[in-house]
Amino acid sequence: MLGKFFKKPRNENDGRVPPGQYLTNGFPVMTYGRTPKIEREDWRLKVHGLAQEKEFTWEQFMALPMNNFTIDFHCVTRWSKLDVQWTGVKVTDFLNEIQIDPKAQHVMAHCYGGYTTNIPLNDFARPENFFAYLQAGEPLAQDHGGPLRLVIPHLYAWKSAKWLSGLEFLETEKLGFWELNGYHRRGEPFAEERYSN
Repeated sequence: MLGKFFKKPRNENDGRVPPGQYLTNGFPVMTYGRTPKIEREDWRLKVHGLAQEKEFTWEQFMALPMNNFTIDFHCVTRWSKLDVQWTGVKVTDFLNEIQIDPKAQHVMAHCYGGYTTNIPLNDFARPENFFAYLQAGEPLAQDHGGPLRLVIPHLYAWKSAKWLSGLEFLETEKLGFWELNGYHRRGEPFAEERYSN
């Protein structure tokens, strides 16, 4: 399997590939359960919890400032992909559009299909994080989280929630799907925060 689909990092990638990871030749699809199909005209993103409730339609979300991103992407199942190209909305630009209660310290990402993942607010509200709707210039494939997914490059990919449908702001930490099933609460690749103790 190593060689056909994955390869060891080369020296010039030192510092970019976390310990225990292999570089992938493709872009593996990792999903638990069925892949939901959401048409853009039906898509909504709901903000709730310790924030003023607000709902975005696709047209409203696409009116936000767009940026291009090139990032390294690391999956807890030990593959990494370097220089992935995306287009989307910076989390920090999105946060300018909503009102969050100062008591909020955590975010729960909710997704079509029922998936959830938790993120500390200080990990969520970073300028390198974004909501992606294009990958390599093409609409984000359904299998990769289309029409819209969250991308948190500095954490393992299960925190980059696919098929995003809501953001719930919380005062205290509440665990998401994989976190309840033994994955680490935070998931930082270079610290190998794969599983809970």
